Amino acid sequence: MRRDIPPLVEVRRITQKKRDAWWTVLLVDPVATPLVRFVARRTGITPNQITWGALVLGLAAAACFAKGDWYWLTAGALIYHLSFILDCMDGKVARLTGQGSVFGAWLDYIFDRIRVMACAVALMAGQFHRTGEIAYIWLAAVVVFLDGLRYINSLEIFKTRHTMRKQIKARIRSARRAEDQTELAFMEDLLRDNPEADIEHDATSLPTQEETPRGPVAFAASRGQVIDLHQEFRHRFPAYLRFRSFMLRHRIRTHLISGIEFQMSVFIIGPLLDQVIAATVVSGALLLAFELAIIYKLLLSTRDFTRTMSSFEQQHNITTAA
Repeated sequence: MRRDIPPLVEVRRITQKKRDAWWTVLLVDPVATPLVRFVARRTGITPNQITWGALVLGLAAAACFAKGDWYWLTAGALIYHLSFILDCMDGKVARLTGQGSVFGAWLDYIFDRIRVMACAVALMAGQFHRTGEIAYIWLAAVVVFLDGLRYINSLEIFKTRHTMRKQIKARIRSARRAEDQTELAFMEDLLRDNPEADIEHDATSLPTQEETPRGPVAFAASRGQVIDLHQEFRHRFPAYLRFRSFMLRHRIRTHLISGIEFQMSVFIIGPLLDQVIAATVVSGALLLAFELAIIYKLLLSTRDFTRTMSSFEQQHNITTAA
């Protein structure tokens, strides 16, 4: 079977995310993307079949971890990384071939959680039998808890941001019915597409009609209203903007210790160095620190949302009075 698949450069553009974990960008995509092109071009393998393959390899890694000694830990770490490469490939193949589905996304998510739980229990059980240290039993629970917390928190933050944006859009649509309003854009979307826009380096205020930022920001500002729900955060942490711009130019998201890096530290770095406790404790602490930072950023964003909605009401009252 041979499909008409574009060159590797185009495959990268289609399949790779604009922002991703540094582990994925540096250690997975260089391997996964050429494999994705080969699979899509030469085989009839579906994304769901790749998802199943990732699960099987993940369970094989768990079986190695359960053996306990360093040689099996090393084998488990290498197999786990192969499992993660497949896990990254399924979505890329789906985007490249147009075979993505809602069920496939659900399957990928559930299998990821199963793989993490199986490897956590097997790794810590193997080390408990090897050393007799009760700390490993607690660490198994900690790994499963932190992995679940990370993804639950991510989902709830996404829902909260979506709700804020939805309410703002509803308010803008309501205003358009009463008068000729221009289009609406959100600053975070514009900066994601163009991280070097001028507004990124002068983020103490929203762009006005007199300002002339570049790229998508300029386009949106010329056509309508730009809403910035991270204005207070930008004002408090100006150095973060330069760091964010640098990272985005390399496709790396600023959440440096996410669920992915946590898993890789526990299931790859710890076993390879035979330092499972240290790797788990350090990466778990860093994961919690970054999660708290995201929650704090969300808190500041909700304040911007409240001020934005209040400004709409004030504009409405002024217009009504006029």
